[in-house]
Amino acid sequence: MIAWVLRVVVAAGLLGSAWVHYVLWRDGFSGISVVGPLFLVNAVAGLVIAAAVLLWRHWLPALAALGFGAATLGAYLLSVTVGFFGVQEQFVTQAEVWGVVTEAACVVFGFALLFFRERRPT
Repeated sequence: MIAWVLRVVVAAGLLGSAWVHYVLWRDGFSGISVVGPLFLVNAVAGLVIAAAVLLWRHWLPALAALGFGAATLGAYLLSVTVGFFGVQEQFVTQAEVWGVVTEAACVVFGFALLFFRERRPT
């Protein structure tokens, strides 16, 4: 039961992050060199990993979710500090807050899911 709840929370985090990146890509980031295509890749990857987390009861989707969240948070941290491929963010929009929350959820709950996997009846 705990593993299923964790799967749903991780998938929600992935889908939330994917949605933020898709909306930002659609609303103007698509025209930014390097970062624009990365936002679209992030949106698609979030959808694919969320499906894997829900449908494949293996440790790899949990690890992928954790890596997705950590990589996306790392890229965002670079963008608010030193810049990321010429993009400098300031952490002032709702999309930025939502992105950080959903990606942190991917990391925290993805890590938890690695340890709370379903046990098969013997």
